[in-house]
Amino acid sequence: MEQKTEQIQKITKDTTIGEIVEKYPQVVDTLTSFGVHCVGCHVSPFESLEMGFKGHGLDDAKIVEAVNKLNEVIEKNPVKQEQKEEVDLSSATLTVTDKAAEKIKSLIEQEKKQALRISVKPGGCSGFEYGMELDDKTTDNDIVIEQKGIKIFVDKESMQKLNGVDVDYIESLQGAGFKISNPQAKSTCGCGSSFG
Repeated sequence: MEQKTEQIQKITKDTTIGEIVEKYPQVVDTLTSFGVHCVGCHVSPFESLEMGFKGHGLDDAKIVEAVNKLNEVIEKNPVKQEQKEEVDLSSATLTVTDKAAEKIKSLIEQEKKQALRISVKPGGCSGFEYGMELDDKTTDNDIVIEQKGIKIFVDKESMQKLNGVDVDYIESLQGAGFKISNPQAKSTCGCGSSFG
């Protein structure tokens, strides 16, 4: 019986948290149920599951229980890789407010870049987090959005999670920054930069 468990185990105590979130997003809720609430905010994605759990005070027995439970979730809810290729992005949308467009244009001119790249990567408290950087190069995997005198680059995998979002620029007493409103997000983090 123990050999069978080892054969089907996709996650071990040495698997990194980043790899778990990226390959098996269906286990994020299970991770949080074991007390690991900041899957990406305060925990390095390069940290092993064991290190993350021990950092949250779990003992070895609880870690074994958690690893078994995570693998059970994966077995019952496999992620189908084929679905990623079948998604039609021809009608995907991403909207930028006037204020965000002005700020993006200013940053692009200041840094002498062509566009703002928006991406989604594993991490954050809720499973995924937004990434933004100025960029000059597109790839065959990118969608180029031209709006209000600016360009935005989004890779196709990220666009699946960004379809329908509104990008705004907010200035308040707490600070200034871009805000993404994502209708696809089932949950968001208090830090405002991650979603599930």
